[in-house]
Amino acid sequence: MDMNQYLSMFIDESNDHLQSLNENMLQLESSPDDLSIVQVIFRSAHTLKGMAATMGFEDLASLTHQMENVLDLVRNEKLKMQDFIFDTLFKSLDALESMVQDIVQGGEGKADVSSIVASLQAIVRGEVPGASTETAAASSKQAADSPVNPGIELDEFQYSVLDQSISEGHKVLYIQVKLREDCQLKAARAYMVFELLERSGEIVKTYPDVQDIEQGEFDQMFSLYFITQRDAAELEAQILNISEIDTVNVADLDHESLHQMVQQSTATAETVQKEAESPSVQPAAFSETDAKETASSKTALKNTGSGTPSRTIRVDIERLDTLMNLFSELLIDRVRLEQLAEDAKNQELTDTVEHMSRVSSDLQNIVLKLRMVPVDTVFNRFPRMVRDLAKSLDKKIDLIITGAETELDRTVIDEIGDPLVHLLRNSVDHGIEPVEDRVAAGKSDTGKVHLRAFHSGNHVFIEIEDDGRGIIRENIIQSALQKGVVTEEQAASMSDEEAHQLLFAPGFSTAEKISDVSGRGVGLDVVKSKIVSLGGNVTIHSTPGKGTNFSVQLPLTLSIIAAMLIKMGSEKYAIPLTSIMETGIIKKSQIRTVHGIRMIPFREAHIPIISLSRVFDVPDFDDLTEEETEIVVIRKGDRLAALAIDDFIGQNEIVIKNLGKYLPVIQGVSGATILGDGQVALIIDPNAFFK
Repeated sequence: MDMNQYLSMFIDESNDHLQSLNENMLQLESSPDDLSIVQVIFRSAHTLKGMAATMGFEDLASLTHQMENVLDLVRNEKLKMQDFIFDTLFKSLDALESMVQDIVQGGEGKADVSSIVASLQAIVRGEVPGASTETAAASSKQAADSPVNPGIELDEFQYSVLDQSISEGHKVLYIQVKLREDCQLKAARAYMVFELLERSGEIVKTYPDVQDIEQGEFDQMFSLYFITQRDAAELEAQILNISEIDTVNVADLDHESLHQMVQQSTATAETVQKEAESPSVQPAAFSETDAKETASSKTALKNTGSGTPSRTIRVDIERLDTLMNLFSELLIDRVRLEQLAEDAKNQELTDTVEHMSRVSSDLQNIVLKLRMVPVDTVFNRFPRMVRDLAKSLDKKIDLIITGAETELDRTVIDEIGDPLVHLLRNSVDHGIEPVEDRVAAGKSDTGKVHLRAFHSGNHVFIEIEDDGRGIIRENIIQSALQKGVVTEEQAASMSDEEAHQLLFAPGFSTAEKISDVSGRGVGLDVVKSKIVSLGGNVTIHSTPGKGTNFSVQLPLTLSIIAAMLIKMGSEKYAIPLTSIMETGIIKKSQIRTVHGIRMIPFREAHIPIISLSRVFDVPDFDDLTEEETEIVVIRKGDRLAALAIDDFIGQNEIVIKNLGKYLPVIQGVSGATILGDGQVALIIDPNAFFK
């Protein structure tokens, strides 16, 4: 089997299982007695172990196996979950994530996890801090009383083959093989046993089924019926020579003993079936929890009206990017055709182009939706992070997530994770007070951090709000003065909102010393730079003693946007509609100069007016010479400015194209687009005009 063919699938599914393990472990930590959660965790760990073993990642499979041993004790109610066990299992998950990341980067997924393995093994032995001797005894008993596979149930044909073989002088052996507890590649060891046996005989029936054994889906033991001419003791010795084999039991059967074994296995199967069908009795191997899960599954299938699973496929990101690029070219051609049809005045051509426009609009919606990803893909890693931060800071914190189903363009999703990490760490460390301070202030000892996402117009807002101490204006101003970020005159005239924005100044921090979880301001300049580069904005609202709210505004998509096309002499530009507040005409007599800056009246206030012809050095237009000038009022958060332009062309959907690596960074330009007439129009970045 070509493992490289399945590597991508292994990585994707491993990440899914690790995320599920983290989420369910957090849920179990809140409800440590809920065995149904333990069952889910155990199954995820078991599947991950089987996948890793199949792919040959032995360290990963071995560590997951050690986790399984602990979870098995818990689900069988022989071990109670405690803080030490949770911490050890979370460390194990961190190690597994590191191994998977190593595999992603081309490594073999190896890591030194000896200390974690030792801790897990100590838990299995009952050596948990604070564990009772009863727990330890139960753990030891389970290790000693390993379950034995039930007898193999044969059909009439299989029984006839075995019985006839005995009559013809062949040996019929019943072989039971137990692997060592630390066996890392169960499927591989079972395969070696099968290969050895098949060289000298025929395997008639196995338990579990061959498919399950090949995939590692069995405990440490498997059994089989085997027809051969070889000596039983000789075969037993050869099997024991295979690595990681613990014990081998070989029974040489005659007609009577074969008949007795078949009767016994049939009776066992019938008993289990009757107990399973009984509403009042559950078989020992079928726990109450499993019954609830099975009932839930049946109810779910009944409610949906079908047992058919959701039909989804994994699509490589590069294919989606290629699809978007191809559609972008189609959109450019569509605009060109619309213009040609208008010029040609041909009704049939116009009708055809209009139909094509409607179809391509539907296609555009589908393509954009394909690129939309729920922010849950970013949010789902934060509960674990907040949990670890709270423990390290000795705080009690509830992270409340709402709107995780809100969708964003994949390009934005890929970039927004790190900025949100910075903001959350800031809220947990400096927003939420220590327990004693909260109690002294009359608050609950448990701080609350709300992480919410929601749509508003063509934007998505992500807010991080805490009920902590809030931002103290005086602390910010004092730190800013000490670092020379502002002058005393500037500081005195600053509003609270402007003071809060100082947190985003490069190198600004209120921390007395830099630590792993640093002071307000550490890393926030990077946060703002990243969000602004995505066409977004971040604002802060804070009330001392009540809490702080970081609000991040992001565009829905970065690929195709609605824009206002404008004209500057012979050149054309595009301004994103999301940044436009309104348009209008201003007379030259209304322009005032204040401290060297041109200002115009706007809604009982004055805002700066910027000459685009001067900024971009347009050779055949200068708004300063015009008696009347058309303007576009743009906004960035609460700040407004006006751009002086030549004329409006109209609103259109445009495809954003990168300027490439060969052009230098152009101030005020975020990209380019191709218009219907084939001309290239620069896309104006309104954020660049706010200082």
